[in-house]
Amino acid sequence: MADEVVVLGTIASPFSNRARIALLEKGVEHEFVDEDLDNKSPLLLKSNPIHKKIPVLIHNGRAICESLTIVQYIDETWNKSSPLLPVDPFERANSRFWAEYIDNKKVLILGRKALIIKGLDTGQEVPHNVKNP
Repeated sequence: MADEVVVLGTIASPFSNRARIALLEKGVEHEFVDEDLDNKSPLLLKSNPIHKKIPVLIHNGRAICESLTIVQYIDETWNKSSPLLPVDPFERANSRFWAEYIDNKKVLILGRKALIIKGLDTGQEVPHNVKNP
């Protein structure tokens, strides 16, 4: 039986794209569901009931949330092809550090700039501990 793999996300989300790129690198066929974040689907709300956000990977009916966790899951589940993360534990930890740094520092800054350009910025400081939008 073939695996059923679905990604809930948006085309514009770097976090959704991270999950999709990992699946493509591993050669995993999947369905992509482009979510309307102003009108979240029942599937998204059921799959991520705590945070109610994208991306969500659904593998054979089981949901995995948060893009970095999804990439690690993909790497461990479809491990017959080349690894996404280094084999060496130190190098793997270093890769995870930089991925989290980019998420928490750089992506939030870019998102804030986009809001300013659109005139939607509230002027409030973005907390440093904010996770993936």
